[in-house]
Amino acid sequence: MIARSPANWQAQDAHAEPWQLALQKVVTDSDELLALLDLTPQALAIDRRQAFALRVPRAFVARMQPGQADDPLLRQVLPVMAERRVLPGFGHDPLAEAEANKVPGLIHKYHGRVLLIVTSHCAIHCRYCFRRHFAYAANQPSRADWAQAFDYIRSDDSIREVILSGGDPLSVPDRHLQWLISQIEAIPGVSRLRIHSRLPVVVPQRITPALVALLAGSRLQVSLVLHANHAQELDDSLATALRPLRHAGIALLNQAVLLAGINDEVEALTELSERLFAIGVLPYYLHLVDRVAGAAHFEVAEPRVHRLRAEMLARLPGYLVPRFVREVAHAVSKVPLSSAPI
Repeated sequence: MIARSPANWQAQDAHAEPWQLALQKVVTDSDELLALLDLTPQALAIDRRQAFALRVPRAFVARMQPGQADDPLLRQVLPVMAERRVLPGFGHDPLAEAEANKVPGLIHKYHGRVLLIVTSHCAIHCRYCFRRHFAYAANQPSRADWAQAFDYIRSDDSIREVILSGGDPLSVPDRHLQWLISQIEAIPGVSRLRIHSRLPVVVPQRITPALVALLAGSRLQVSLVLHANHAQELDDSLATALRPLRHAGIALLNQAVLLAGINDEVEALTELSERLFAIGVLPYYLHLVDRVAGAAHFEVAEPRVHRLRAEMLARLPGYLVPRFVREVAHAVSKVPLSSAPI
């Protein structure tokens, strides 16, 4: 059965790899996190009763600035009382994914591509996550469920691309990824595989020689979309880890989220694009934050978003300016900022 959680897989591995050990030693207590950063709880309005609990790898904590309560990496992971604000337009399923959840483990929203929920597990709990309320309990496929998902893909000749998502799809072991990819490769109509992951950013050790060989050896065109929001996240260890993927011909892209108080300054966005390109990653999308309950305090006003885009265009070559988009429930694609509803 595939329904075991990644945590169980890791615990049962007699020879756990360094990245798996890193996922077993994450920080889950806000007092411990603040102590590591020489901060006091009194300086922050911490919410200690969040169902969506704190979870952050120590390697990511090491990139935070001690003594800085407004550190952009800290603010992405620390549960605060502002998450309890109830505002109109913010809900548990802002993208209407439940309606697109055609079979367990599969979401089909857009023409020509489907998304597989590989796992519910993430290395890091980002406070703006649009799936923080997702029905993962109904999307933990068994082998029989996966067969149903692959039959669904096989039955639709329009599907050319399969996207691995989650949770974080790279939080499962290579052997499980290998099985999934082999099943996808056996579907003649599929020609592209896209993997969305934040794990290499927070734990660069996840890019193992076995993973590189697996992706490089696939008959599918493979792209890896990283999720990084601030240049401070992109250290030398990540640059080194990505190099074998780049040399193997894997397309490396980045998808960021525009977050108030974290990266909503042109200097931060420009530095992010510059740093991404320096390590071989192309800026792809800059998403306006999805209107999920608990993330309202991250939303950036749309007039400001327009100004930021104009300032980026004035400072950077076009290929370093990500596409500013909003994801809208029931839309046929991501909606460019210029035509997104306010």
